[in-house]
Amino acid sequence: MKTKPTDAATPLGTRERIVRTTSTLMQRQGFDGTGIKQISLEAGATLGSVYHFFPGGKQELAVAAVHHGDHEFAGLLREILDSEEDPARAVIACTRSLAEGLRASDWIDGCPVTATALGTAGRFPDIQRAAAEAFTRWQSIVSEKLRGAGIPDDDANDLAATVISTLEGAELAAQVSRDARPLEVAGRHLAQLITLHRNPPGAQGASSERS
Repeated sequence: MKTKPTDAATPLGTRERIVRTTSTLMQRQGFDGTGIKQISLEAGATLGSVYHFFPGGKQELAVAAVHHGDHEFAGLLREILDSEEDPARAVIACTRSLAEGLRASDWIDGCPVTATALGTAGRFPDIQRAAAEAFTRWQSIVSEKLRGAGIPDDDANDLAATVISTLEGAELAAQVSRDARPLEVAGRHLAQLITLHRNPPGAQGASSERS
């Protein structure tokens, strides 16, 4: 998922440049396609600096990159969800934002967390744990929005997991097809599902009977 751009007026320290560069490269090339030398060159850092900050090498870098992608998207997700009072409309706004990010990158930059984690599945548990934490954090943010709209806790948690999983899959489909339609369709259907949970069939009639 596309993260917020860095303010060009804010200089980055060496470690932050290395992490951001790693995140971008692994997002585009995967874990195996990204090398330490390329990271150091594109980050404008020496190999010595890279190993100074990340003595564990590429595996440690990948964990840091996943954490970076996690926190960046979490911030963006909160911002978008807070921009709309109705969670259904907020989710549609999320899909639009993801589509805009893909178009702006010429359909190259998808989700850095997923791209890195999938390339290391079954090999590096620490990277997998970092990715799992990211999904849990994003689901928690969505669940909080849903609970605030009156959806019961259990339903909100399950629905939040559905939202994040669907957004991830739709973003990948849009990236592969170079077409925003998968995200647009996902947004509409997720909005309908959220609205259904907020206004379940028979709820209005039951409320009228009690009154």
